[in-house]
Amino acid sequence: MKPRLKLLFAIALLLISIRASCQTENKAAMPQSDTTQTATMLDDIHAVSPALERYTRDRLFGDLWKRPDLSPRDRCIVTLAALIARNQTVQMPYYLNLALDNGVKPSEISEMITHLAFYSGWENAMPAVVIAKHVFRKRGIGLDQLPAADVDLLPLNEAAEKQRASSVEQNFGTVAPGVVEYTTDVLFRDLWLRPGLAPRDRSLVTVSALIASGQVTQVGYHLNRAMDNGLTQKQAAEMLTQLALYAGWPNVFSALPVVKEVFEKRAK
Repeated sequence: MKPRLKLLFAIALLLISIRASCQTENKAAMPQSDTTQTATMLDDIHAVSPALERYTRDRLFGDLWKRPDLSPRDRCIVTLAALIARNQTVQMPYYLNLALDNGVKPSEISEMITHLAFYSGWENAMPAVVIAKHVFRKRGIGLDQLPAADVDLLPLNEAAEKQRASSVEQNFGTVAPGVVEYTTDVLFRDLWLRPGLAPRDRSLVTVSALIASGQVTQVGYHLNRAMDNGLTQKQAAEMLTQLALYAGWPNVFSALPVVKEVFEKRAK
């Protein structure tokens, strides 16, 4: 073979090799299907605890996620809120993908993380930012699908906000004036009015995070707000069932008396 032909043949082989390598990398970068991811997760659990694998398969995925009083979309919101609030990152990519597959919009996930920076702390939100960035990139989700920093806010319920602000000012204005100021100006007159997450879903995120992190004192106020925003009693009850498995029985049982009191007062 002539030198020139040898060179052309070598270049052709190199190009074929590069193309095959790129195709392999792209294939590996594609997110796995839910079925494949679930099977991998179950295999990993089985290698450590066959009993836990059975509970995960039969009770978690085979039962809990199929219960009718809370939609798969809402279950994803509750679960992600719990994971972010508790800074539990190992399974977060799986549940972020599951949320997107079940109709939670990228813009809603973005707002959830922003919201929980305030309700669970900045340093619990930051790991979620890193993981969500990776998931978004793999799924081709860009900034054009995410809420802008500055948006037109939803209308403010002036009467309700005046009552809330007055109560907080009277109780804590002399104790922590900075907290009172930020609560009014940043949380209730800004964050809660961002349109990227519906008020009902924003409340669902808040209550889920509070219960998951054991913050029972604030559950009553925010559960009432959630139900005012459209969360039904059946949905609230099923949220507790979801959280029992994802945040643990003690956190849910600690919240049950508060939830019971809210339900009873609203029934009168």
